[in-house]
Order: sequence, then structure tokens, then C-alpha cells
Amino acid sequence: MSAFSYYSFLISPDVLGFYGFLSELVYDETIDISKGSLFMLEHVQVMTKLRPFVRTFLKEASEMFEMYIYTMGDRRYSLEMARLLDPQGEYFKDKVISRDDGTQKNVKDLDLVLGTENSILILDDKEEVWPKYRDNLILMERYHFFNSSCQDFGLQCKSLAALNIDENETDGALAKILEVLRQINYKFFDELQGDLVDRDVRQVLSSFRGEVLRGCVIVFSLNFRGDLRILRRIAERLGATCLKKLDPTVTHVIGTDFVTKESRWAVQEKKFLVNRRWLEAANFFLQKQPEENFLCQNTLVSGN
Repeated sequence: MSAFSYYSFLISPDVLGFYGFLSELVYDETIDISKGSLFMLEHVQVMTKLRPFVRTFLKEASEMFEMYIYTMGDRRYSLEMARLLDPQGEYFKDKVISRDDGTQKNVKDLDLVLGTENSILILDDKEEVWPKYRDNLILMERYHFFNSSCQDFGLQCKSLAALNIDENETDGALAKILEVLRQINYKFFDELQGDLVDRDVRQVLSSFRGEVLRGCVIVFSLNFRGDLRILRRIAERLGATCLKKLDPTVTHVIGTDFVTKESRWAVQEKKFLVNRRWLEAANFFLQKQPEENFLCQNTLVSGN
């Protein structure tokens, strides 16, 4: 525990594990219940699969922060998740907040959290529930282990269970976010000057985020018209420069294929031609990702 009494960390339990229904165990033979990370929440009759590395994550995060569980689920669900994640009551104690405790419908607030806004970090997979506190938020990718999770969020992809894989224990989402928290914690306590009460973790997070894609100059392919504003905002928050027109300073073109003018230019000029997942992964992990893992696929059939 840090000496700063109210240096708080709010965690949505959905980023630590995600739920599926009991019927999925019956009909989906790909779900392996032998690994000890799949649990039945008796009172709400759903299964929860804990994310790999969750125990280590909670233990080490608790040494840096006063930790809260904050969920849009009801009180029963929040308490069951708290017992599952913290059976000895070491990390959260009575710091469990559900939608039944909230002061606004469908929105999360800091009214029930000790401390001031400048000393609170939030880890959640839903940005829209924090309209007033996005500067405090570390947005995390959803954990789509169950098939129903992919269906609920309208994803045209297979779940981790269907692929018979899981996130990496030592290099997965929680391990990467823990490293981000360590660096932010170090900068907050050891690098900033002046009185502790005057320091602002939001500024530390913003500065850290702004270094992720610094030096990258991005042009978006025209086939992103509907999402362009959102993608540009993400890229610029990560420190990238976004241009509307191609020029020699461009380092990355973000597209979906090899068809558009921008994509063809990137190939011709030997620039990085990556899909939007490259940007989204950098946003979730707050770390620049290897471009070779996110290259656009050439769907044109040669010889036609």
C-alpha cells in the first residue's frame, strides 16, 4: 500500500473475467473446466471465466493502490465477484460498488470513492459509462472467452473457447496493463516534483498515453468514413499525427485492403499498411504494437 492514503484504483470485474451461461458448458465441448479458472456464480446462475494472470495482477496492484470493484451489475453479482476474486478479503474489503449504489442510471461516478479525481485510476472495458472521467480511464479490451460474449457484442469472430486458446499468462492483457500501472505509479511518486497532494495522475496517464505512437504519421483509408472521427481521436491521444492527404512524411496507412488509393500508395512507397486492430491494440495496451502482426491482407487474386 502506498503512503498516499487515497490513491485509488477502480476495477470493473468484467476486465478480470467474463460470464457465460451454464448451457454453454453442456453444448460447447471446447470449454475446458479442468484448468481451475472457470467458476459458477450460484446466486446469479452464470459461469465466470477468470482471465489468466488475474491473481498476480490483483496482488501486485493492491501494493500500489486502494482498490475498488465497480460494476454495472446488481449487488448480488458484485458481491459474488468480490468473493471470487478476493476470497480472503485482502484487496477490496467493503470497497464494492454496484449499480444499486450508483447515483446515476447507466453511468459510473466517483461519488462513492474516497479521494479526489486527481488521484484515481479506472480500469474498465466500457468507455461510455465514464462520460465525466475519461481522463482517469485505462480502457481494456473485452475478454471474449465464451461464444455468447462474441454474439452479445455483435462480433463476427470465434471466441477463445471455440479456438481452444486463451490469453498468455505472462504476456497477456493483464500482464501488460500491470506493467503500465507500475510505470504510471513510478512517474506519479518518483518523477513528479512538488507536494504529493498537488500531483495529478490524469496528467501522468495522458503523458504516458501520448508517447505510445509519437513519431507515427498516419493517413486513414477512405473506407473508414463512418469511424474516422473516432479512430483519429484514438491515434491523436496516443501521440500520432494524423494527416488527411498523403505525403512523404507518412509512416503508416491504416486500411482494410489493397484497393484504395491510400493502400496502393503505401505498398508502392513501402510504408506500413496496417489494419485498425494495430491502432486499437496500441490503445488497449498503451504500447506500440509490432506492425507485422497487423498487416492488411491482399485480397486481390493475382493474375485476374
